[in-house]
Amino acid sequence: MKKFTYNRAENVAEAVKYASNSGVHFIAGGTNLIDLMKEQVERPDRLIDITRLPLREVQEQAGGGLRIGALVSNAALAEHPLVRERYPLLAQAILAGASPQLRNMATTGGNLLQRTRCMYFYDTATACNKRNLNSGCAARTGINRQHAILGHSPACIAVHPSDMCVALAALEATVLVEGPQGPRTIPLADFHRLPGESPERDTALQAGELITAVELPPEGFPSHSHYLKIRDRASYAFALVSVAVGLKLEGEHITEARLALGGVAPKPWRVSAADEALRGQLIGKRSFAQAAEQLLHGAEGFEHNRFKIELARRAIIRACEEAAKGTAQ
Repeated sequence: MKKFTYNRAENVAEAVKYASNSGVHFIAGGTNLIDLMKEQVERPDRLIDITRLPLREVQEQAGGGLRIGALVSNAALAEHPLVRERYPLLAQAILAGASPQLRNMATTGGNLLQRTRCMYFYDTATACNKRNLNSGCAARTGINRQHAILGHSPACIAVHPSDMCVALAALEATVLVEGPQGPRTIPLADFHRLPGESPERDTALQAGELITAVELPPEGFPSHSHYLKIRDRASYAFALVSVAVGLKLEGEHITEARLALGGVAPKPWRVSAADEALRGQLIGKRSFAQAAEQLLHGAEGFEHNRFKIELARRAIIRACEEAAKGTAQ
């Protein structure tokens, strides 16, 4: 591991000031960053410890939404009474990820910033444009069972690993950041980037910007939501495909829908046409299948992951059916 200097920030302004130089990383739980440093994938010159910052509150907003501090742990967030009551989709997604030990350490802000778990990204002896731009993408012709079927580019076919972010995408969350130019708000839909020709950039964050909070809108689909995660084993595994669904129903009709996919793209995958396809429709497999076709439009697999397209189609239908039945408590 490369030698680095360490500073502990006492407030947000100090953290942003420290981060104004290149080669600086913020560290809180460290559940992803430390792994990357051990593998020589990340080689920061300086770490800024932000664990003392006052960013651990979950606060109800005047308009009915929820503000989640960036340092709220995944475990605390999943068990928070307001989250369990009003945003059960988020609690389900968090509890589907990692292990209890990691959820105790991992933070809301850190979860948003997870790097891909692509084996070629972690292996510095292989070609990876995300790690070393213009070196190539070994996954395209290598073992790509876990890789993307949507949103990929010739430069990168890695997927975003987070479960929490898939639920946040379906809930249409926003991300609050503080940086050298002051505060700004980024819709979660715009926070994570597709690789295009710049796969080394995962997010829309600018240099020196610090995530301070995530805000949820008032609508959390408490009565009809479901998070379905399909993986190779029952725990401590990343999704082959995951689906977050929130529905509002009037009798047998769907009045509002939110769908998001995980494990299939470089960012949580949303298609507004899929939500629109369900609005006003009767609950049923036919309606859900139409939404699945919209979500998977343009899907393209590789040698080892083409099965994901049909797997995702069936997962979307199943998740919608479970959401329509009512949220499990």
